[in-house]
Amino acid sequence: DIIVIGGYFQFWFPHLSAWIPAFITVSTLTILNLLTVKMFGETEFWFALIKIVAIITFLLVGIYLISTGFTSPNGVKASLSHVLEAGSIFPHGFSGFLAGFQIAVFAFIGVELVGTTAAETKDPSKTLPKAINSIPVRILLFYVGALICIISVTSWAQVSPSQSPFVHMFTLIGLPIAATLVNFVVTTSAMSSANSGIFATSRMMYGLAVERDAPKYFKKLSKGKVPVNSLLFSMGCIVIGTSMLFIIPNVMTAFTIFSSLTTVLIMFVYGMMLVSYLAYRRKAPHLHEKSVYKMPAGIFMSWLCLAFLVFVTVVLSLDHDTRIALYCSPLWFGGLYIAYKYRSKKDAERSWILKNGKRIDRE
Repeated sequence: DIIVIGGYFQFWFPHLSAWIPAFITVSTLTILNLLTVKMFGETEFWFALIKIVAIITFLLVGIYLISTGFTSPNGVKASLSHVLEAGSIFPHGFSGFLAGFQIAVFAFIGVELVGTTAAETKDPSKTLPKAINSIPVRILLFYVGALICIISVTSWAQVSPSQSPFVHMFTLIGLPIAATLVNFVVTTSAMSSANSGIFATSRMMYGLAVERDAPKYFKKLSKGKVPVNSLLFSMGCIVIGTSMLFIIPNVMTAFTIFSSLTTVLIMFVYGMMLVSYLAYRRKAPHLHEKSVYKMPAGIFMSWLCLAFLVFVTVVLSLDHDTRIALYCSPLWFGGLYIAYKYRSKKDAERSWILKNGKRIDRE
């Protein structure tokens, strides 16, 4: 998200190095998240409001252009027929369709935040089902609906991979001012996504520290109840990742590599969630029966989702750029394994001390 923000700024400043707005964004989000949890919620509210209003406006404009048969300067007439015209479906063959799974999985990273934020929600039993049930509606409206409008107005052949399709559509129909506004919206949208990721990562690090699966250093809370050390560690990782723009100045190449690596890691996380759910169903069926909001066909759907994650992993090996990320991911898992063995050793030592009646230092 931070990398792509640098690319969005190049719409206004073509000669500006992408790393400059990227690092400014990192600094700004760090300060906002260090203040209070309320500041995160306030920031997300305005980011989300801008995004929702803009997409609804975009959909209304798209519907108007389609209904009036608008013809762009390049001679393309807006029509729903573009959605089904020759080449619109699988324009780059079945391999192109498979390649789309990587960015599709990446696009949906963040839905797990519905569960992550439960601990800081006043009434999770009421708000969580409502939030979860609204996800399919939002996908149909904001993803599928927007995609239909883009293809109908511009035709799939006119979509530029080097520019936001929302911005590109307004550029094609001769509305540069609207394109500028939409670029502002997609920039704030990327900031919103980055902000959510920062929030989730810092809370996960804090939770790991509380459970003694991460150094106790990450348990420290500020006066505003913000896990400050976890947050700063997360931001440090982001700075290291964003520094890749010095090595790979092409924003799209850097974005593809990092989004692919993120996809690999999030699939591992999703896989662990599913495995944990299956273990929960086996070990505590009585607790599951008490749940007021159960996942339909939970066990079957878990295995089906695990199979899908394996399928996407195989798909990532088919393209050069995504394959790079797939090859790099074992380094991360190797680091996790070393950390796990270290933690297991510490636990064994602690158990031995307790068993033998020795004093242990306060952690």
